[in-house]
Formats: sequence, structure tokens, C-alpha cells
Amino acid sequence: MSTRRVVVTGLGPVTPLGTGVTAFWNSLLEGRSAIRRIRAFDPGRFKTQIGGEIDDLKISDAVPKGYRKAAKIMARDIVLAVVAAHEAVKDADLKTKCRIEREEVSGPANMDSARFGANIGSGLICADLPELTEALYSATRDGQFTLERWGGEGMNNLTPLWLLKFLPNMLACHVTIVHDAQGPSNTITCGEASSHLAIGEAFRTITRGDADVCICGGAESKTNPMALVRQGLGGRLSQDNEHPERACRPFAVDRSGAVVSEGGGLVILEELEHARARGARIYAEVVGFGAGHDAHIAQPGHPHPEGRGAAVAMRKALRDAGLTPGDVDLVASFACGLVEHDRSEAAAYRSVLGPRIADVPVMNIKAGLGNNGAGSGAIDFIAAVLAVHYATVPPAFNSTPVDPACGLRMVVDGPRDVKVQHALSLAYALGGGQYAGLVIRRYRDE
Repeated sequence: MSTRRVVVTGLGPVTPLGTGVTAFWNSLLEGRSAIRRIRAFDPGRFKTQIGGEIDDLKISDAVPKGYRKAAKIMARDIVLAVVAAHEAVKDADLKTKCRIEREEVSGPANMDSARFGANIGSGLICADLPELTEALYSATRDGQFTLERWGGEGMNNLTPLWLLKFLPNMLACHVTIVHDAQGPSNTITCGEASSHLAIGEAFRTITRGDADVCICGGAESKTNPMALVRQGLGGRLSQDNEHPERACRPFAVDRSGAVVSEGGGLVILEELEHARARGARIYAEVVGFGAGHDAHIAQPGHPHPEGRGAAVAMRKALRDAGLTPGDVDLVASFACGLVEHDRSEAAAYRSVLGPRIADVPVMNIKAGLGNNGAGSGAIDFIAAVLAVHYATVPPAFNSTPVDPACGLRMVVDGPRDVKVQHALSLAYALGGGQYAGLVIRRYRDE
């Protein structure tokens, strides 16, 4: 068994509630909501017209001057990841020799690029509809689309590099180029479970000695027409357009659905001795990871009513950490306001923690953020790390009255001081059956 310990030394949240640790954490403690009527396009013909959007996202601040032309082939999801990477690397104060030579950072190098890995979760990147629509229109004759005209004229109205904006591995591609990460790299596309699976893989990469530092997490934008259509047809969205700040109500007895959003986060995981050697600030330690799957054949597309897959993932994570349910001081829940999924998740917590569920506080941050797809887990993970680091749990507003069928001790009455030694964070794909659990421990210098 590996004795290499893995710590968190950098956090890069990019969310509707704020970009960067300070803005994000303060918004959570204040119980702010960023859900509003969508402005990126006119949602008037949709039953759901609200979401969580990020204002003033500037890619120019996150990449070297000589790389800014590449922004032309970055879809919104890629921009989110690149900005998150910038925040995480800056927060961790990482410096590679190559970036120093390019005069992007100053001072001596404090890491080896060949030992710098990346694992980033990605979603179903939406095509740029105005750009695609113009090309499709040029392939019509008398109002009819033809493949002949598409091949002869339509495709010529797209830039030759058009496809590079929408490949899921492009998030990791741009991040590793900008930050000179030459170690093991991987992209994970498992819906809302992607970030946790990516962080778990980065954790494994470091513990087995294949890297000393990894940048990991995920990002996705669901505030686009195609995502709104898909989620709406699936019956997953709240239609409370008149009260957007109360539309997302995780675990509440009167919850009516999820809310689409955009955002994500990347974090820096680092081998402990490597972090100590460069004098890094340490937020917390990752000590366990577990994954599971439950397709629930009896009802495809629905979660198992007893939370079978979630329970498997969390038990594996606790076993990996060498812990028992009695060691868990905080549950960082994933719930996004869907009746069946929230109950299934709560059932998994009761199954794993047993009688302890009555005493363990449950944190949830989706009410003010919505569902960020592949980026949701990373945002939840960052919030859990900060809760452990600051011994404070932000309020899970919009969750009262709590559904008695869930039977959870929600933290709802403002921020609460809680001495957290171990937090259990869960994420899962709403439609794919993938589950992942991570165990975070308060850092102890021993």
C-alpha cells in the first residue's frame, strides 16, 4: 500500500456566485442566490426560463498574451476550465520552468512539469448555435435542407478548426498547454459524476507515484438552448420562473426540480512532501476515493430508491480511507432538487451511516447555484474542502421544511461552526448511473 499522502493546495472555483476562493466562499456563507432569468439568450418560449449564469468571464486574464488567439476555438465550457485552472494554479502558487522562461511568472521553479498531471471532467459541449445555424441556412434551397448543398456550401461557412471547440478533451488540452502540465492526462465524461471521478483519478495518480502534482476537477455550461431542451424534456427542471431565487429546493418537501447553471472548478492535488518542500499552504487532505454504478434496470433513467450505487461508492471511499461511519463529521451532499434523486441519495446516507445520520450535519449548496453538470462535483468538493479548512458549514437555504422521507439533519439556520475532521462528499450522474465518493480530512502536520 502506498504511503504517499495527497493534500489540496489550490482551489479554483468559477461559479455564478463568484470566481476565486474568497468571492465564492463569502457568497456561500451569506446564503446568496445567483439564479435568475437567463440572459444569454431569449428563454421566452421555454417552460423554464431561469438558470445560473456567470457575468464578466474574461479569458484574456487567464492565458498568456501569446495564447489569446486560441480563445477563438474555445467553447464556453473550455473558457470555464481555463479560468478555473488560472485561479487554482495562482492559489497554489505553482511555477514551472517553462512558464518562468516565457515570463508568465517570476521567481524560481517549484515543480517539475513532467510530474504535473491533469484529470478534467467534461460534459456534452453545446455547439455554437448562431454559427451553426448560418452554415445550415446556406445549405438550404427553397426552404429545404440538402446534404448536397451542405457538403458543397454549408460546411465552407464553418472555420476549419470548428470541431476543436466542441471536443470534450479540449478542456484538458488547453489547460495543460497553458500551464505546462506534461504528466499523465485524462478526460472523464460521466455527467455530473465527472468531477469527482477526475479528482479520484488524480488522487490515485499521485498515490501510485506517477505524478507529484495534479490539476483536476471539471466544468460545463448548461445555460444554452440545447441543454434547456434536453433537461426540460426529461422533466427535471423547476418551472418557478416568478421566484428564481427559490426555484431550486434540495431535500425540501415542496421541491419541484433542478435549475440549469454553468461553472465548475479545478483544484490542485499534491503529494504531501512535495507541498512541504515548496512551503505550500495546505487546505485539507484527500484520504479516500470510491466509485460505483447502478443502472437500475427496473426503471431506466431513475435512481435506485435505496441509493444502491451511491452507497457502494461511499462505502468504498470510507474503506479506502481506513475509516468507519462513526468517523464522518460532515456530509457534502449533491442533491439538486429532484424528488426521486434526493430521496435516493438520502437513503444511501442512511444506509451507509446508520444511526449516525441523526447527528451528522448535511451541507448542500445547489440552491444558490443550480446544476453545473460536469462542473457540479468540483464546486461541491471545493465547498467541502473549505468547510473542513475553516471548520464552518455554510447554510443549505431553500431546504426547509425538509422532506421527512429524507430524514437528514440539514444545516439551514445560517453558517455553523463545526469541528470537521472528516467530510464525505458524493456526486452522481443524473441519467447515467455513475457514482463517486471522496473523503476529505482536516490536515494534520504529522
